[in-house]
Amino acid sequence: MFDLLVATNNDHKIHEYEEMFSPYGIKVHSPKELGIHVDPDENGTTFEANSLIKAEALQKFTKMPLIADDSGLCVHALNDFPGLHTARFAKENGGNAIANLKLIEMLKDYEDKSANFVCVITLLNVEDHPIVFKGICEGRILDKPQGEHGFGYDPIFYSNEAKICFGIAKEEIKNTFSHRALALKQLLNYLKSKHFI
Repeated sequence: MFDLLVATNNDHKIHEYEEMFSPYGIKVHSPKELGIHVDPDENGTTFEANSLIKAEALQKFTKMPLIADDSGLCVHALNDFPGLHTARFAKENGGNAIANLKLIEMLKDYEDKSANFVCVITLLNVEDHPIVFKGICEGRILDKPQGEHGFGYDPIFYSNEAKICFGIAKEEIKNTFSHRALALKQLLNYLKSKHFI
């Protein structure tokens, strides 16, 4: 069993990580579970920088191998907005349901609806330097929300590779094609190559 601390208190994310990791004998822990509370100022200018900020904030409290991820939705016609502000945009609009509708409205005069989800995962406490994995899921923004699966911006995002909206995709499909899944596959390959799992 390989113990891994995940730098999030988001239950959805913890559940996603558990689903992805359990077949490989990886036991996922949350900071909450270990009585650790950190809320760093994510003031980086890239997903990589914010991922490292979160990881290093947690590293002060533990020697356990840990990962932190930073992710977001980049809508190309809107200069990759909301990007680094993906979570903040939802919060400022009173939740994802309203934020999703607002994004659709912002795009109504654009022909280009292409977008991608980006996820950067930073791994610490395994080597003496951070190890970074990046997953990008290409797709487009739909004209109206679909389905009730997933969370966040999933109901308005159509994945080119999965050929389905993440709002109606089954969990196993999302866990194959999502930005987080793609970054996690790289992480798993790394852990296997180092014989941790």
